[in-house]
Amino acid sequence: MDMTFLLQLLINGLVVGSIYSLVATGFVIIYKATSALNLAQGEFLMVGAYICLDMLTRHNVPFFQSFLITLAFSALLGLLIERTILRPLIGSHLISVIMVTLGLGSILKALLQMAYGTSTIPFPEVFPTTPVQIGPIPVSQGYLYALVCVSILVALLTLFFKYAKAGVAMRATASNQQVALSMGISVKKMFALAWSISAVVSAVGGILLGTIRGGVDMSLAFMGLKVLPVVILGGLDSILGAIVGGVIIGVLENLSGGYLDPLVGGGIKEVAPYIALILILMFKPYGLFGKRKIERV
Repeated sequence: MDMTFLLQLLINGLVVGSIYSLVATGFVIIYKATSALNLAQGEFLMVGAYICLDMLTRHNVPFFQSFLITLAFSALLGLLIERTILRPLIGSHLISVIMVTLGLGSILKALLQMAYGTSTIPFPEVFPTTPVQIGPIPVSQGYLYALVCVSILVALLTLFFKYAKAGVAMRATASNQQVALSMGISVKKMFALAWSISAVVSAVGGILLGTIRGGVDMSLAFMGLKVLPVVILGGLDSILGAIVGGVIIGVLENLSGGYLDPLVGGGIKEVAPYIALILILMFKPYGLFGKRKIERV
């Protein structure tokens, strides 16, 4: 029974951690392209969840079509925000950009509250409810579909950055903007593409969380802050670090919630990732896969 319980916690942690990894990848993409943290990442996730829910419930659009519509909407939202709000800030102090993203998150959250209220809205059943038996453990099909979806998307992003012309251009821009400009790469277009991709991957994370949790509410916005330890743990400029960090944090959360919370009355699950983050950064200040930056003066 103890081994079954442990395996159940590990599987749940792996699924939730994979979604953390996906949202953290959005953080890393923007950071690599613009050197700024997007503190509205959680709101991007929440927008994706609500738009998909709206398509499913109010307009009776099938899930797959709703999913595609949500991705298209999120991509356009990312482009619009970059073009109208963030592009004029090019050359501004980094703190100014970060504060603007914080304000942007508040605006998006307020708009969603006006449109949908603050109560939890049930998410329609998308995946079959009959669990799949993996050895001695029954696993929800929603969890399996979520894990497969995240794995496919992460693989596509990896191939995009490695082989696609636009992906290589984004990597060049992230490495050195001046060199990228000298090679004829439009840095502004790369910034816009980074925000668009980040909004899309966050929307996917929001939709998957909605299906797993069975409902959507304003608490999804806190996912952006919850993923920050994942990003810092893996390394702010490492997509591989975001993937590995997400799995570590997801598993650690579930193990802490399963074994430690009953002993102390709760609360350890929320704190454990930050404790692990502090311990790891004491020995690796740039994260597990972050690049050490040396400035010569």
